[in-house]
Amino acid sequence: MSVNPRVVALGGGHGLAASLRALRLVTDQLTAIVTVADDGGSSGRLRAEMGALPPGDLRMALTALASSDARAQTWSKLLQHRFRSDGPLDGHAVGNMMLAGLEQLVGDPLVALRLVGDLVGSAGYVLPMSVEPLNIVADVVGLDPSDPAAVTEVRGQVAVATTQGRVTGVRLVPDAPAVCPEALAAIEQAEWIVFGPGSWFTSVLPHLLVPDLAKALINTSARRLVVLNLAPQPGETSGFMPETHLEVLAAHSPELRLDVVLADVSAVTDVQNLRDVARLCGGELVIAPVSAEGPAPVHHPQRLAAAYTDIMCPNLGKPAGSE
Repeated sequence: MSVNPRVVALGGGHGLAASLRALRLVTDQLTAIVTVADDGGSSGRLRAEMGALPPGDLRMALTALASSDARAQTWSKLLQHRFRSDGPLDGHAVGNMMLAGLEQLVGDPLVALRLVGDLVGSAGYVLPMSVEPLNIVADVVGLDPSDPAAVTEVRGQVAVATTQGRVTGVRLVPDAPAVCPEALAAIEQAEWIVFGPGSWFTSVLPHLLVPDLAKALINTSARRLVVLNLAPQPGETSGFMPETHLEVLAAHSPELRLDVVLADVSAVTDVQNLRDVARLCGGELVIAPVSAEGPAPVHHPQRLAAAYTDIMCPNLGKPAGSE
């Protein structure tokens, strides 16, 4: 495997941004493929009003890849800035409006992403997983007090992410959306595919629910790496053990085989069980210290980058924490 590997990272929101901040320290051949199902906040408002791809997760990926020079960082901070007002602009992220406006101006969301990427000196490419906005629908149990086993259909990314029930499965509407062709090309050329970390049902799994994208991810010659979350996400994955994430992944895409599963040393309570589940998915378990100190479960960019380097560039040294 090359020292400067071609990497495709899948996900959305804060989880994908954390992975990209680490991966940019490992390689300059990097492509982010981002979910486009957000229906809340600034993204949801722009999506509803303009029919645009929800720009929030795309914006976060671009800022995670921004150059460290002063000019790029100024643009990056502007993209993240949210208007504060007593009117309809309140809460809108400037970057969301820039992406939506550029999409209208040039007529192509991919051109809009490249233009904003140029502004921030992006260290890689950011692509949507589909060229049309998507909706997430989940089957949830535990929402009916009179029948705790009853299955309730919950619609929308925000509603699924914050449900008080237990999510048992997700699907997309439409169920066979048009995939971004550039995303398929990136997967075909990749040496590594990285899933996670991030909101499991609303950021990670959706990539496996787009038929053409799922087929490419299953058939790729690239090695597949899953980065597990540091802690369960309230609502969406409450009560999940690390291995539960892998079991859910396998349930939604039984044909997908993994090569490596990366977990933080402080997040694993039953190493043997997690190793066994990883092996059932075809993967080797690697446990490494990748979290930051502090009360919030956050991946540390340099530590995560070190783990990525050990895994993706083994010629530089033996993978630390390999199980």
